[in-house]
Amino acid sequence: MKVLVADDDPITRKGLSMIFEEEGFTVIGAEDGIKAIEAFEEQRPDVVCLDIMMPGKSGYDVCRAIRKIDEQVPVLFISAKSEEVDKVLGLELGADDFIVKPFGVKEVVARIRAVTRRTLSQRRADEEKLPFVMADLEIHPTELRIYRGEEAIEISLRDLKILSCLFRRRGEVVDRDTLFNEAWGFNHMPNSRSLDQHISQLRKRIELDPKQPVIIRTVHGAGYRFEG
Repeated sequence: MKVLVADDDPITRKGLSMIFEEEGFTVIGAEDGIKAIEAFEEQRPDVVCLDIMMPGKSGYDVCRAIRKIDEQVPVLFISAKSEEVDKVLGLELGADDFIVKPFGVKEVVARIRAVTRRTLSQRRADEEKLPFVMADLEIHPTELRIYRGEEAIEISLRDLKILSCLFRRRGEVVDRDTLFNEAWGFNHMPNSRSLDQHISQLRKRIELDPKQPVIIRTVHGAGYRFEG
């Protein structure tokens, strides 16, 4: 999934990009409103994140332009403008959420996951978005949640991509480059260390015994496997 991040502040743009990328999105950056509209028309991202005060065209103008093209794509405003009237205007223009700067990473991640769930739910017809079972876990892609009995475990889009890939190829050894490309995208250079670290953290949340995993098994020198 692709996200458009439009903000004239390079530090904020970089910070948001890192958060989205860690969640598993491919990021398209834009430093002003005009470039944001052009990027949307050319790339058709799945989620849009807009600052309000930008050169060329404001975030409000960009939102209006986007809504003329696509009424469904999720739009988040992230802005230092925190007055109630600013939030109301943004929501009336069709935004799905409004986050005030300075923001906390956990808050942004929670909002991103909420928007991602809505986006995935809109694509329910896609069979890859149907729930699937891995060992004692039931994975619900459109919710970005895993259920073990009554326990619900929150996951990121990247976590979902890894698990979906292993599930589709259950019984097979999936090499690290394939998993990395699946979860990080082909624009990133394959990095086994990043993948191994991510899987280590994922195991801590989904395996009953992370030291003896049954869902994501390591095949030394080859990659990972889910037996099915």
